Amino acid sequence: MESRTIFPSTHVAFALATPARTFLVVDYAIWTLTVLLLLAGLVGSVVPMLPGTTLIFGGVLLHKFLLPASVSTAAVVWIGVFWLLSIAADFACTLLGARLFGGSKWGMTGAGGGAMVGMFFSLPALLLATILGAVAAEKLLGKRTDRDALKSGLGAALGFIVSTFVRAAFALAMVALFAFSAITIARSAVG
Repeated sequence: MESRTIFPSTHVAFALATPARTFLVVDYAIWTLTVLLLLAGLVGSVVPMLPGTTLIFGGVLLHKFLLPASVSTAAVVWIGVFWLLSIAADFACTLLGARLFGGSKWGMTGAGGGAMVGMFFSLPALLLATILGAVAAEKLLGKRTDRDALKSGLGAALGFIVSTFVRAAFALAMVALFAFSAITIARSAVG
């Protein structure tokens, strides 16, 4: 059985499924790094302040650069489009949530600050901190009434929740598209 090596004296080859294709230790390392970045991106899509879809897209780009034949260029382009759409949707959901409920820039800033504090505790703490941050900022800095400040806080929280679901959906679509492309190419290479 022949092994594919760049530097025969420094690489160890492992046969995988068929003698026609062998994987190098480097290939395993690249796939492992890619999977870790995709998993971190999935987690980051629901945890605030972690660049979830950016980690996924970065992992896909790195994988395409290091193992170009293992994923299609079309899949990478579509994953890039999903990444851009996820960023736009994230901003749009947050802004619309706050604006629909009468929030100002102070409410959105307070909601972001509250989310940063709350993310270190739990999901309920995150939601509560987001609401309290928006309410406090609207009340203290925006000089709003209690009712308007509370309304703005609830709008910011609603926008945050919708934004999280949208980010998670885009992240899952990106990972699924990458997996589909990689599996399709691997199947065509084997037989």
